[in-house]
This record gives sequence, structure tokens and C-alpha cells, in this order.
Amino acid sequence: MGETPIALPPTDDQPEDSFFDRFLGVFISPGQTFDSIARRPDFIAPLIVAIGVAVAITETMMAKIGMERIVRKSIEMSSRASQMSADQMQQAVHQGATIGAIIARVAEVVGAPIFLLVLAAVGLFIVNVMFGGGAKFKTCFSVICYANLAGVIGAVLGLVVIIFGDPEQFNSQNFIPSSIGFFLNQRETPKFLYSLASSFDVFTIWILILAAMGLSAASAKKVKTAPIFATYMGLWVVWALAKAGLSTLGG
Repeated sequence: MGETPIALPPTDDQPEDSFFDRFLGVFISPGQTFDSIARRPDFIAPLIVAIGVAVAITETMMAKIGMERIVRKSIEMSSRASQMSADQMQQAVHQGATIGAIIARVAEVVGAPIFLLVLAAVGLFIVNVMFGGGAKFKTCFSVICYANLAGVIGAVLGLVVIIFGDPEQFNSQNFIPSSIGFFLNQRETPKFLYSLASSFDVFTIWILILAAMGLSAASAKKVKTAPIFATYMGLWVVWALAKAGLSTLGG
């Protein structure tokens, strides 16, 4: 008498990707990689990388360029400089450098997580509320953290510029050639135009494209990449215009 076969529950025979696999995949096969992340979301490793990159950039900048030099140049570019004596300038630089160093060291730790959480929350709103995608926040946050890895290339380029560049010519607002603003003369360009030109850089657009691909995967392809990216860019344009307007009012 033959034995009755026992049906086993279906298993996922696809091997789990390592962080290194996903890191490379973001650059060489993002579609497949984000599909994998959507199946098994994780964000700890790419979030640690984001914080580590921020710490490396900030600490290298403060060691090689110096906060006082950064603050002094910022004041010289403002309308206040012409109204200040040498003593007032030195006092403002000293106070600004002290406060700036504290803010920079707090921002290097919490800045990236806050930025990525906001980007993920906006993505969740776009996918679920605007397009009815039904994605989960953990999945959205995971794909955003991995999309942000494209910025590692910009960080490496930034470190090269900081370490080997001329500290006196360093511009903390635009120190890598990834936006039109880098090629403009900050003193001669209207503040509104300079801020707007600096807001749209290659790495921002790259990250938003990857984010849109990842969020599409997070919605199980219920929402396509193109409308997510178009919405992200529309919101980014509004933010860039608002920032440019504030820079003009700030003088």
C-alpha cells in the first residue's frame, strides 16, 4: 500500500541578498534590487552608511577647512559684511564658529535619519494617498535608505575636494561640481538664481529616480515609477523656489 504524499508549505527559494549585494545592485541592477528589498525590507545597514558618510564629510571639513573660515566666508557673502567693522566681523565669526560647530556635530548624526524619514513619509503619501498603492512604511523607508546610497559617490568626490582643494576657495554650499550653482560666481549671481541653480544637482535627481523605482516596487508595481518621480520632482521644485525666495529675503 503506497504512502500518501504530504504537501509541504510553499517556501521562498530565492536566497536572501546581503547588504553588499544590495549596495552594488542599487548601481548596476536597481530594478531587481528594489524588488528584493520590497520582499525583505531592511534599513539598518544603509542608514548606518548614511550617518557614517555625514560624519566623515563634516569632520574632514572642520579639520581641513575650519568652521571659522566657513562662517567668515558666509558673512562676507551677506549684506551685513559692509556694515561691520573688523572687530565686529571677528566677534561674529568667533560666535558663529562656536555655535556652528555644535550644530554641525548634532546634524552629522541626526541629519541623515531625519532627511530620510521625511523623504520616506512623503513617498508613502505619494504612493498610498495620491495613487492608492498600499505600501508599508518600513518598506518605503528601506527603499529610500538604499536609494540614498547613490550619494556615497558624491561624498567620496566631496572628500577629495576638501582634502586636496584650496581651503580659501572652499564653498560649503557648493563644493562638488554636481550642480549648475558650482559653476556660478556667488558674488555676482543674484541670490535667487544662485540658490535655485544649487538646488538641482545630479545626485539629488539620481536619488529621486531610485526612490521612485523603489517605491514602485514597495507598492507591488501598483504605482509606476514615472508618476512617483514626477510628483517628487514637483514637490522638490516648490521647495527649491521657497528656499530661493528666503535666501533673497535673508540678504
